[in-house]
Amino acid sequence: MTRTKLVLIVIVGFFVVLQLIPVNQINPPIIQTANVPSNVEKILRTSCYDCHSNETVWPWYSRIAPGSFLITRDVIEGRKHLNFSDFSGMDSFDSSDVAEEMIEMLEAGKMPILPYLLLHRDARLSESQSETLIDWAKSLYPNN
Repeated sequence: MTRTKLVLIVIVGFFVVLQLIPVNQINPPIIQTANVPSNVEKILRTSCYDCHSNETVWPWYSRIAPGSFLITRDVIEGRKHLNFSDFSGMDSFDSSDVAEEMIEMLEAGKMPILPYLLLHRDARLSESQSETLIDWAKSLYPNN
């Protein structure tokens, strides 16, 4: 057996073993959906819900390691920062903090994240959609 074949067998074996490592891709129950205007909800569902809600759609490629680890990590982190499935239950102080962070991320063009956009072109926000979300987020401030 040549060295090249041995290296190839080891690499393939490694990826096969990676597939055996389970990842939790089960969506938690929806506590309370976000009460938002319909135009905002449409944008959120298209561009935000996969990482920022308990309604994540897990496509086939999200189950193939090592991508499964990265995608699952991104969803877990996204839900920690903002989860629209728990959003309506926030008090005004928490929703103001979340709204401020949302505005910062949208104005900086950091959301949706690039790896997500590479696989979900329809999630890219137009300038108009970004402005709609920013205006809505600003409306969440209690003293606005």
